[in-house]
Amino acid sequence: MKPILYIKKGCPWCVDALNYFQAKGLKLDIRDVRVSTDDMRDLQKVSGQTLTPTLSYGDFLVADFDISEFEIAIDKFPAVKSSLGL
Repeated sequence: MKPILYIKKGCPWCVDALNYFQAKGLKLDIRDVRVSTDDMRDLQKVSGQTLTPTLSYGDFLVADFDISEFEIAIDKFPAVKSSLGL
């Protein structure tokens, strides 16, 4: 199962997130919520909001984050961090 990264094209935080995960070698299911209304509905369903970037992986969710916020969140879930190879 790949983590899902909800993005909006042109969002600077999304660009940072994509670059960060690419540098880490993490394979993602990238969903641009501006392109797909279905993906926007899914984002709202899993996170209760519409802001990006948002990463969903099983029960682990980080919504509307910058890289430092993501790193703080993932450090609290060592099993998830390990599973993702981070």
